[in-house]
Amino acid sequence: MIYLTLSVLASSLIFIIFKLFSKYNVDTLQAIIVNYIVACTSGIIAYNGSLNTSVIIKYDWFYGAMVLGLIFILVFNFMAITTQKNGLSVAAVSSKMSIAIPVIFGIIVYHERTGFLKTTGILIALIAVYMTSMKTTEGVSIKKENLVYPILVFVGSGIIDTSLKFIETNYVAQTDVSIFSATIFGFAAIIGILILIYKGIIGNLKISLKNIIAGIALGIPNYFSIYFLIHALRHEHMDSSTVFTINNVAILLVSTMAGILLFKEKLILKNWIGIVLAILSILLVAFSI
Repeated sequence: MIYLTLSVLASSLIFIIFKLFSKYNVDTLQAIIVNYIVACTSGIIAYNGSLNTSVIIKYDWFYGAMVLGLIFILVFNFMAITTQKNGLSVAAVSSKMSIAIPVIFGIIVYHERTGFLKTTGILIALIAVYMTSMKTTEGVSIKKENLVYPILVFVGSGIIDTSLKFIETNYVAQTDVSIFSATIFGFAAIIGILILIYKGIIGNLKISLKNIIAGIALGIPNYFSIYFLIHALRHEHMDSSTVFTINNVAILLVSTMAGILLFKEKLILKNWIGIVLAILSILLVAFSI
């Protein structure tokens, strides 16, 4: 349970840092790319084994990590586009509702147990995610031509969580969690650097020290959010559907409370109802263990 708690805290810290980005006008793309470099470096430092590249590429999880790195940065860009075209609430709902994908995957593929408490908790969690994420009374409004972007965020975010569970269960040894995480971030960093090079070639790049510092601040909790999540998924008394439900809803809950306390965010009635439902869903799923 300690790993799950640490994953929630690390992920919630990411939310706080992202909020500071807008306050200090940080270039999000540059900071995200630096963040991937720092996260990769953190994993390398934490790894106790040999860093022989010729050995690492022979691991069964290597190509899966490479694909995950690509998906990481693609989903980030899809979230940015979704926010621009449909609004922040739509992006938040699309991302957080994706917990349905790894939960369903775990139940079908790994035959994870279900029961009244757990099923009810998961359903309430989905409702809580929607209600807490919506910051307006109008609800979600998406133009037909822009529908593809939130769908890609939903599917991409779900694939990331599902793939993490599948790869770590079948291919990643206990001692390789650090280097596995580092490899994912490493490939995301490589793709990001290529994007920066392209922007530099077309003359649309201005690197700022502020963006680099922001990326460093983001990279460390980002690495540990994945590192702790992988360890939480290995808990012998909690299956993946339980871990993902508690993890995502708790992150939403802590992040929302941080927004109120640190950034004086105002919540509407729908959000407060969502918070109550989020707490209820965590209790139901936790008691179903």
